[in-house]
Amino acid sequence: MIKSLKAGRAAAAQRETDTQVRTTVEQMLADIEQRGEAAVRQYSKTLDDWSPASFRLSEPEIEACLSALPRQTLDDIRFAQAQIRRFAQVQRLSMRDVEVETLPGVVLGHKNIPVNSVGCYVPGGKYPMVASAHMSVLTAKVAGVQRVIGATPPFQGKPEPATIAAMALAGADEIYVLGGVQAIALMALGTETVAPVDMLVGPGNAYVAEAKRQLFGRVGIDLLAGPTETLVICDDSVDAELVAVDLLGQAEHGPNSPAICLTTSTTIANALPAAIESVLARLDTAPIARQAWENHGEIILCDTEEEMLAEAERICSEHVQVMTRDPDWFLDRMTQYGALFLGHRTNVAYGDKVIGTNHTLPTRRAGRYTGGLWVGKFIKTHTYQRVLTDAASVEIGEYCSRLCEIEHFSGHREQADIRVRRLKTS
Repeated sequence: MIKSLKAGRAAAAQRETDTQVRTTVEQMLADIEQRGEAAVRQYSKTLDDWSPASFRLSEPEIEACLSALPRQTLDDIRFAQAQIRRFAQVQRLSMRDVEVETLPGVVLGHKNIPVNSVGCYVPGGKYPMVASAHMSVLTAKVAGVQRVIGATPPFQGKPEPATIAAMALAGADEIYVLGGVQAIALMALGTETVAPVDMLVGPGNAYVAEAKRQLFGRVGIDLLAGPTETLVICDDSVDAELVAVDLLGQAEHGPNSPAICLTTSTTIANALPAAIESVLARLDTAPIARQAWENHGEIILCDTEEEMLAEAERICSEHVQVMTRDPDWFLDRMTQYGALFLGHRTNVAYGDKVIGTNHTLPTRRAGRYTGGLWVGKFIKTHTYQRVLTDAASVEIGEYCSRLCEIEHFSGHREQADIRVRRLKTS
């Protein structure tokens, strides 16, 4: 039997974008499209108190950011990027162009072509989200995107050196210190001095997500990121302290971040509230993590692994950490999630920062129909066809003519008929 021992006050995902957010973003995008950089600068000054001579960093400014960092920090960034690049390259190699002769004289194929230009938003208003630069800029470059630009907000009134370094080392062609809707609009719509991109990627707050939603169609997007979600699936092979650390390690993202424990262990279920308090006492981010846990934390006790599987599929969490005796049992059976973290030796933070998988993942149950950001998101698969012989064209044409007649498309039918008439031998 499935028992909820602690429910979140707002467990259901928000189903509609807040009206105020939607209206504000709509007005901002229209204003920026009409007034260009003047509007961008006005919003940046008003919202971020940031109005430099140029939002785009010069090469000397980028070098100054790198020079301001300790060697260890740069080495750590390079290590993380090496892991992410290595896995992304393997993923890219898994995507093959194909060509096949499906009938004698009929050749079909597809080519995998990178998007030409991508805008990467790297959030950083509350925390310097250095890793988001790796996940977006670096992955786009591995995919083969020719022009990758990045935008990140000022942090404490200036460019954040580690974030700028990560963007530069990842291969960004242009770096803008600019945040929020104004940054999304600048990249997607372009201005007098900035050429627009073909695609937007990267997480952000509700306003950034809404801007991406409203611009989708004019540009491509990766996905619409909501608050960070984490689900820990565990049995009595681990302890309550480890579970508490892994829940709160993601709850610190924001006060509306769901953190759920799904367990078959009565011991863990009963001990977890006290373990949460103990871990909170040693976290600098405790005020945010506590609010997230109190309002959106859940403890669900199940009798069997099958019940945990059913609940995990229903929840469809962004991050799913499996700490059971046989975590591969869930790997083999789960179909709805953002990413899996299997066994007690790994955790979501590894994935967020360094191990090599991408941390931009589907939230709000979007894992039912999409995976997270990867090189394939930057690749367009385009088909082509050729017919090598008259006989093949006639054979296909005769079928096509009859099928067009069924649909009453005379123009389509004539495209087939003219070839049959000209190429068919008596």
